[in-house]
Amino acid sequence: MKINEVRELTTSELKEKLYSFKEQLFELRRKKAVGALDRGEDVTAVRKNIARVNLVIREREIEAEGK
Repeated sequence: MKINEVRELTTSELKEKLYSFKEQLFELRRKKAVGALDRGEDVTAVRKNIARVNLVIREREIEAEGK
């Protein structure tokens, strides 16, 4: 997911995406623990998506505080 795509989402959609990404990360970590994970870079991609969503949420919080 690109940062521009993330910025187009509403705050409630961002929170839903964040929850979804955290669930995906949990599942990937579980698969990694039992050795069923084929692509380790999937974990990295999901972690980066979580960071992007958190960044946009925080930007909006800071913007709201400044007004």
